[in-house]
This record gives sequence, C-alpha cells and structure tokens, in this order.
Amino acid sequence: MVGNGEAGFRYDTSEGDRFELPGLWLSSEELHALLAAQQLLMRSGGGVLSNALAPLQQRIEKLLDEHAGGRRLPVERVRVIPHRTRRQDETAFRTVATAVLDRKRLTFEYRARSTDERTRRSVSPQRLTHYRENWYLDAWDHERDALRSFSVDRISAAKIGEDAAHDVADDELDQHLASSYGIFSGAPKGWATILFSAKAARWVADEHWHSQQQGRFLPDGRYELKVPYSAGRELLMDVMHYGNDAEIVEPVVLREQAKTMLELALSNYGR
Repeated sequence: MVGNGEAGFRYDTSEGDRFELPGLWLSSEELHALLAAQQLLMRSGGGVLSNALAPLQQRIEKLLDEHAGGRRLPVERVRVIPHRTRRQDETAFRTVATAVLDRKRLTFEYRARSTDERTRRSVSPQRLTHYRENWYLDAWDHERDALRSFSVDRISAAKIGEDAAHDVADDELDQHLASSYGIFSGAPKGWATILFSAKAARWVADEHWHSQQQGRFLPDGRYELKVPYSAGRELLMDVMHYGNDAEIVEPVVLREQAKTMLELALSNYGR
C-alpha cells in the first residue's frame, strides 16, 4: 500500500497483478488449466510422459501448498468432466501430430462423417486444433488446392512423406479457419440472426459464440443474437440444442434449413 498519512492509503497500481483477495487464489481459467494438467498426468498412466511430467506434478503441488498456507487442499472435489469426446486411433493421432510438428507432408484415408465417403488425401498439415473436446487437423489439401479441416478420429492409414509441408501464413489460416463460426469455417458468407426466448436468454446472453457476435435484450425479455457464419451445419446444431426456445430469423435459407431439420425430426415421432 501507498499513502501520504493524511488522505489514507491505497493499493499501489504497480502491484495490481500480485494482489489477491483472501481465498481467491486462482481465476477460473487458471483453475481449469491446473486441473487439465493434473488429468494429463493421471492419464499418462506410466507411459513415456510420466517421468517427463513428474516435475510438473511437483510444481503443481508446491503451488497449491504456497496458496494454502501449508494445509492440504482437496482438489479432487473440483472436477473437469469431458463431454462428447470421440474415440481416437492413437497411432493415427501420433502420426498426424508428428507431421504437424516436423512440418512434413501427410497422406491418409479420410471417411467424411457427413457423407460416409472414403477418400485418399494428400495434405500439408498446418495446425492441430483441440475444439469442443475433440481434435482436428487444419491442412492445405493439395488436390483441392484449398485449406480444409479434418476430424482426426476419421483419419486412418496415415503416412508421413519425405517432402516438406507447404506453409500457409498465419494470417491466411486465421482468416479462413477462425473468421467465421465454428471449426468448419471460411470467409463469412453472411450473418445469422437468432431469437431466444426470455428463459433461454439467461443462458445465451452469457455465452461466447463468436468473437464478432452482437447481442441485445429485447423489450419483452427475449435475446437477439447475431453471428457471422460460412457453412451453417454447426451453427444449426447449436441452435437446435435450444429446441423451441430458439428461432432463426434470417437469412431465409438458414431458416428453411432449420425448418426442414425440425420437420424431419418430428417425422420420427409420427410413425
């Protein structure tokens, strides 16, 4: 603290990053990172990472001791539960990850989940992305001469080639893969406007859908959300999650796609 002895005292702004309220020793993001690291250690289960990660486990324990004043904190009472994870072929995953890090071209068989079509792909891997509890490969597809995202759990017979991977600039990767909604993105083709009921608004107003999203409460308590999107598949899945508490207003083509999906779903109950 600093002060002049007359006007009182205040916290020195230069010490702001180090100031902690009693008990509030970790932010939510820091706590999540800590628990994720602990889970990684437990999942390694005697594998090649165990010895390498042992110092990290010791550092975590020391960090907890420092903030707990020497008493043991029951961290096991705070849980991080994976949701809708997919089974991975560990051999394929290691091959893909190695190609990304070694900057080598990669060939593999890919079975698209949407069409169930199996194709042979030759790519220059760019990034390995963890999104919604699952892994994706962002790569330059040489036959299609374009950037593509592949779900790693759909990759098989992966082989690393001798040729160096073609590198795509980070700016171009960000523009193509992160400028629109979700993992299956591209240059935004438009904006979607979604209306949520007053009940759902209490959740949606606090959710992060996109870095450029626009949201506002309407006078009747409903919530209007606008997000840029390219392919609407993933956006539709998220909207459908809210059932009758969500309505796509525009564009018309996306609204009609949602209507068709709902009609098909309803037909399953009319048999």
